[in-house]
Amino acid sequence: MTTAPSLPSDQPHVAPFAGTPSVSAATPSRWRDIGAGLCVAGLLLPEAVAYAGLARMPVVYALTATMAGLAIYALFGGSRFAIVAPTSSTATFSAAAVVSLPAAAGAANPVAHTQALLALVLLSGIALMLLAWARQGQLSAFVSRPVLRGFAFALAITIVIRQLPDALGFALPHEAGSGPLHVLMFAAGHVQAWHGASIAVALAAASLIAGLKRWPQLPASMLVIVLAIIAAHWFDLKSLGVEEVGAFERPAFKPGLPDLPLAEWLRVGEVAFGLVVLVFAESWGSMRTMALAHGDTLDANRELMVLGACNVGAALLQGIAVGAGFSATSANTAAGASSRWAGVAALVVIAAALAYALPALHLLPRPVLAVAVIAALWHGLSARPLLAVWRMNRDRVLVVGAVAAVLLFGVMHGMLVAIALSLLAALRRFSQPVVHELGELGTSRNFVTLNGPAGATAVPGLLILRPEEPLFFASAERVVTDVMERVRGRDGVKAVILSLEESADLDSTAVECLLELNQRLRDSGRSLVLARVKDPVRELLGRWDQHGLGRPERMFWSVADAVQGLHAIRDDTAR
Repeated sequence: MTTAPSLPSDQPHVAPFAGTPSVSAATPSRWRDIGAGLCVAGLLLPEAVAYAGLARMPVVYALTATMAGLAIYALFGGSRFAIVAPTSSTATFSAAAVVSLPAAAGAANPVAHTQALLALVLLSGIALMLLAWARQGQLSAFVSRPVLRGFAFALAITIVIRQLPDALGFALPHEAGSGPLHVLMFAAGHVQAWHGASIAVALAAASLIAGLKRWPQLPASMLVIVLAIIAAHWFDLKSLGVEEVGAFERPAFKPGLPDLPLAEWLRVGEVAFGLVVLVFAESWGSMRTMALAHGDTLDANRELMVLGACNVGAALLQGIAVGAGFSATSANTAAGASSRWAGVAALVVIAAALAYALPALHLLPRPVLAVAVIAALWHGLSARPLLAVWRMNRDRVLVVGAVAAVLLFGVMHGMLVAIALSLLAALRRFSQPVVHELGELGTSRNFVTLNGPAGATAVPGLLILRPEEPLFFASAERVVTDVMERVRGRDGVKAVILSLEESADLDSTAVECLLELNQRLRDSGRSLVLARVKDPVRELLGRWDQHGLGRPERMFWSVADAVQGLHAIRDDTAR
């Protein structure tokens, strides 16, 4: 990992060549960061309480993770707007992954559950750092955006539905099941179990948060929570049957490794892959969205490394998984943040609240906490991004599949299915390559798709083909088969030109298929030359088949050069 940069200056972000801002210009930026930090702290505190419940962990573990994520990212991160803390998706996925382990079956063994979850966070953080060290930041692109949007939409629905028992004031029987569909069916079928006072408190909190949303610079959730605590004390809401969050510990920040036997470490490592993908895909999506909107640039490998460090730090200090969630990051941006000092301000506010106001937090009504969580996830319930993909008439199966997988199979298995859908879609697209025939465009030395609107014409005696996807193990044999079928169906073909402009490199299967194609064409009295050959491919073929297809006179930089070079080839079959 490279040496970490210092904390960003207080100067606002300016366009290049705009000049150095004055000291007076820095002061408003500092105050904007402080104001944004207050808003973020007001969001992160109730989220920490709620997400601890999603992770099936005591609240102190979420508070520890929040402070660790804020501190580490402020020191080493690259985004001016990202807020690294526990997220709904990481908390829910972590709990689902750990519950799937035999030795940590949820509430039946809370100690084992805690240790397994800490081990999951630690291994995921180490894996993120190793991927960054290997310069694999681009791996986030293997989970397509439609899949991520479908997963996020279904996850938001799942979490919102799971807030219904607290918001409506009823207890969910164990036999009713914990899945979102089970919760929804029980709530709809047992209206008589709803608690009127809890519903009234939830509606009042929701109305206040909705009203305060007009002023994004105000910490709406924080203000509502403070008012709810005051109301709970003055009006003794507990005597009316409104449940409270209850007391929880202050973070101790005691470093330590999870206590698990070796066999359990191996099992945890098996399910860590999903959390690794989820943390980076969700975080990178949030970071990159804000960077593009504000003209910033980010290094994916650096962010991967820092996210890994945040999770390692959180796990060693006894905290749950963290990531740059969209709700906190977008709230930070909307509140006017201009640098990572906003995260530092949020850290200071949270630390002060835990130092001086922790005893009062146990009075927080659970319906208010549920409403705060729903408000934080409200943006995720918008179907607009999914409808945009649907109207585009692309990737519809991916979107529907991701949503259905989460709702039907749960968060962990739904995430794995979503990842599988992305990979299958990529393999399907690459393994069914379209091979275009090219023709000459007049005397311009340009070769474009034959029978297209440009009016290109075929070169007599030559068959010029261009695969539209890279050649690799899943596509190479299909391309070879397609080429031979076209050769057999065309009279008078003396040579084939294969344009490899889409192939930056070749794997061993693609090399073997090219050599087989060369041999089959040679046996039929025809020759094969390659065009648009990039340096790695040229070097590989030259080393592997230096007396055949890898000779310089068989590889050309352009299709026009290949056509011209064929005039110099005499009887290629004799070579």
